[in-house]
Amino acid sequence: MARVSPTPGSAVPATHWTDAPLAWRDRLLASASFRRWAQAFPLTRWVARRRAAGVFDLVAGFVYSQVLLACVQLRVFELLLAEGPQSASALALHWQLPLASAERLLRAAVALQLLQRRPLERYGLGPLGAPLAGDAGLAAMIEHHAALYRDLADPLALLRGGRRDAGLADYWPYAGTDAPQALPPERLKAYSDLMAASQPLVADQVLGAYSLRRHRRLLDVGGGNGAFASRAAQSAPDLEVQVFDLPGVAAAARQRFAQAGLSGRCSAVGGDFLQDQLPGGADLVTLLRVVHDHDDARVLRLLRAVRQALVPGGCLLLAEPLADTPGAQRMGDAYFGVYLLAMGRGEPRSEQRLRALLAEAGFVQVRCLPTALPLQASILLAKTPSSSNVNLD
Repeated sequence: MARVSPTPGSAVPATHWTDAPLAWRDRLLASASFRRWAQAFPLTRWVARRRAAGVFDLVAGFVYSQVLLACVQLRVFELLLAEGPQSASALALHWQLPLASAERLLRAAVALQLLQRRPLERYGLGPLGAPLAGDAGLAAMIEHHAALYRDLADPLALLRGGRRDAGLADYWPYAGTDAPQALPPERLKAYSDLMAASQPLVADQVLGAYSLRRHRRLLDVGGGNGAFASRAAQSAPDLEVQVFDLPGVAAAARQRFAQAGLSGRCSAVGGDFLQDQLPGGADLVTLLRVVHDHDDARVLRLLRAVRQALVPGGCLLLAEPLADTPGAQRMGDAYFGVYLLAMGRGEPRSEQRLRALLAEAGFVQVRCLPTALPLQASILLAKTPSSSNVNLD
């Protein structure tokens, strides 16, 4: 049986029957003599080596990420895809780097499986580098992480709420203001461009998991400069599409629609989805990578506004990475948990937590749609009640 402290914050710690055996295990794994024995014993040697490698990867992770960033900044993946394997000297000349520096980077990239050694002392794409060669959105996200690295230079200061300069809070300006509509367009451009570049990562998962042809009018809330809305309109020729985002962003969406010849079916309305009423009449609303940027109170307010904007029986598609994604558990709490802390707002959520918020907002028949790559996005589909006379607030 567990013994729990009577009040939160009490000096008397809670205890559980598992504490003693787990403490024994912890002391054993912390013992240098046990680690030496485990490394030498044939039946445990592979476990010891794997765990040692895992610990080292945690220590060296920042260096690995900087090797990746350097490769992206040098456009090495695109170059090797277009021109084929290259020698170190040719790459050094192309990059305008000293040969010794280029060789050091190439060896590091080979070790991380970003590149491969090829015959005739050349380098080609590796199994992890090849997918990056054709993915501009992922490359943009990697370059964008320079802002996150600045925030993480002093992780304790970040955790204690210390001041952060020129990091994510500055990159995502709406996260640090209660009046996002007042932000000038030039402050919105950087993050809007990044969202548009990385939008295919999510759009492919959404459009592959759910057909939009069954709907007549789509409202993409927080839809940025219309990247997903354009894809949606092209996938469903009879679908009317509308974006709702900050005024400066909505103007960019209208420009995108005009350039794509979609102005007849696609429009954009400017406003603050946490303060202003959403346009009504849609039978489908999409929230793509929007909810995890906000706390529970704001999310609940947004979900209620979405329910009121939908026609009776209308659907909501909510797509974003989830904190409990099988096989990608680190992504939720370890990556997005810290990323959103640095941004200054939001939190990663599990499917269970999102279901609870949807139910509290008045949605029914919530179900999870399988996606090809849950690491990029999981999808929850929810409906509004068929009767418009039911008051669910």
